[in-house]
Amino acid sequence: MPSIYETLKKDHDSHRDLLAQLAETEGDSTKRRELWKEFYYDVGGHAAAEEETFYAPLMEGEEGQPKGRHSVAEHKELDDIIQELDEMDMSSPGWLTRFKTLRHDYEHHIDEEETEIFPVAKDVIGKDEDGSIGEAFLQRKDREMELVDQKAEEALEE
Repeated sequence: MPSIYETLKKDHDSHRDLLAQLAETEGDSTKRRELWKEFYYDVGGHAAAEEETFYAPLMEGEEGQPKGRHSVAEHKELDDIIQELDEMDMSSPGWLTRFKTLRHDYEHHIDEEETEIFPVAKDVIGKDEDGSIGEAFLQRKDREMELVDQKAEEALEE
């Protein structure tokens, strides 16, 4: 079973690829819509599962609190941009401008996780050699992805 670090890195790599593909699309095309939907759902499930199975235990250790809090705050900022993009007209110049901000901020966030947070987490929560945290993450992500639509509908009602 892959460790939480391998599991998160695999998701991050997938997200980097989706962002690169999205950057190559134009207007309100079928391809852009399909890629955006995949990114939207996967990142939504990823972030919630990551906060519960990775960041919560990380912040239980004093050493992990500053980086954990910082990353969770970044999740909120990124989610706000994602929700904004999801509601925008994909053919507008504003969509592409906002998307570029999202891509920059998201890639910065996951690079920071991999280079700065993973080493601290290995000290605080362990190396997850048996993959139990990675498995818990995947199970939580699957459950969360089922709730993404429900959350999106609730956000529109607010």
